[in-house]
Amino acid sequence: MPSLLFIGAGRMAEAVFKGVLAKPNPAFSPVYVSNHTNKAHLDKLTDVYPIEAISNWSEKATEADVILIAAPPSAHPSILETLSPLVTNQLVLTVAAGIGPSDLEAQLPAGVATAWIMPNTAAQAGASISLYTYGSHVTDTQKSYVESLVASIGTGAQLSESLIHELTAVTGSAPAFVYEFVIQLESIAQSFGIDQSQARNLVVQMLAGSADMLKAGFTPTELRDQVTTPGGATEAGLKSLHADDFSGSIARGVQAVTDHAKAKSN
Repeated sequence: MPSLLFIGAGRMAEAVFKGVLAKPNPAFSPVYVSNHTNKAHLDKLTDVYPIEAISNWSEKATEADVILIAAPPSAHPSILETLSPLVTNQLVLTVAAGIGPSDLEAQLPAGVATAWIMPNTAAQAGASISLYTYGSHVTDTQKSYVESLVASIGTGAQLSESLIHELTAVTGSAPAFVYEFVIQLESIAQSFGIDQSQARNLVVQMLAGSADMLKAGFTPTELRDQVTTPGGATEAGLKSLHADDFSGSIARGVQAVTDHAKAKSN
């Protein structure tokens, strides 16, 4: 069975190894996890999950079959510099925004297998839609490793590296836009005199119901039109949003994410 090494033990790393280990027949064993900046956090994780905590990931890099870098984009150059002399036939992949297989290949020895998984925060609930792609030297067996990792946190779509760069904002960062929308609706609801718990319940149930309708196969356009009576209150609200350049605001937010991710900043 292939072994799996995590470089980093933050929320996304935990989401992935939690999903991997929750399977009836885990695809990886052992699972090594390193986190040199917060040993106390790493100790807590070992109390919850059957992982092997290590203080120095480079000690296991030569023997791990799969090495998953779960660190900020800005940390990748130093990690890859240390990793470079330690890899031969391992699969090296990242879950960082803006770091594609070509970036990994440029900093690792020629012929090293690389991949990129771009998940989102719903990975923590096993409900991520993850975009993923492969480098130039990945075997079919290694592709199955990536697919197992993707399946451990939800569903996925294999796309080109260039498309993932463009769509990171839509699948990876846009949940934050949704949560900001929820925050604003909650605040407005509370302004009418209900408490925060009631406001949260109203907004979350509205959002969950809306998502269920989309999952049922209705298009967003027809659902919007079902709610919008010509000349009615909802139409007035939509007109107000469009007058404030609602679509333009979303487009600029998506572009800002894309530009920042391509700059490989945190």
